[in-house]
Amino acid sequence: MKKWNVASVRAAKGVTKLGCTTAYDSTFARLADESGIPIILVGDSMGMVMLGYETTLPVKIEETLSAVAAVARSVKNAMVVADLPFGSYQCGDDVAMLNAVKCIQAGADAVKLEGGARVSGLIRRMTQAGIPVLAHVGMTPQSVNEYGGFKRQGKTEEAANEILEDAKTVERAGAFAVTLECIPAPLAAQITASLSVPTIGVGAGPDCDAQWLVMHDLLGLNEKAPSFVKKYASLADEVRKAFSAYVAEVAHGTFPQ
Repeated sequence: MKKWNVASVRAAKGVTKLGCTTAYDSTFARLADESGIPIILVGDSMGMVMLGYETTLPVKIEETLSAVAAVARSVKNAMVVADLPFGSYQCGDDVAMLNAVKCIQAGADAVKLEGGARVSGLIRRMTQAGIPVLAHVGMTPQSVNEYGGFKRQGKTEEAANEILEDAKTVERAGAFAVTLECIPAPLAAQITASLSVPTIGVGAGPDCDAQWLVMHDLLGLNEKAPSFVKKYASLADEVRKAFSAYVAEVAHGTFPQ
């Protein structure tokens, strides 16, 4: 199997739909890679599923870099994308460029950042510097305080048109793919048909070129997953059973023997 890269991800559009996920450590990254996952996102979702935060906002670039390095060390075939956390690219383009470079040096193959037209100049600067960028429009979790919660976007005609234009703008700026999160399925289908680069959906319906699912959600480790999630396992139950069995065997003297 060849390593996934910008060219192969773009070539998959209209040919093969890609199932993509997140990972934040070496072990799960290796398992995802061995299972044929084409893109592994070291997401700022780690704030909620790994670090115990209520939102993604408290995640720091240092935490991202540590996770990126761990994932990259165990991945042979998947493309590793570093999710730039809140504050790492909002404080000026020079700061953003420095943090993106750090992610690539830590082992990422690309970076992801949220926003449409307002970050198009930064996307252009990054791609011109040789840093592949995966864009993210629609519901952008780092704007949760602006939205007043994690709410579906693009429900009005005006809002839908704005998201469509955002997607076209980031494509023109050089993004090799665009994440569409929590927007109506017909809008996601329209955007997917309008772009020459792949779209990756998160709760955006079946017509995107690829899909994201947070690892903890698809494995059933997160028992409060969003409604659009399909759980492919129920590992939370299995983990509890294993821990309970271990505690009981130690207490009763049956382990170790």
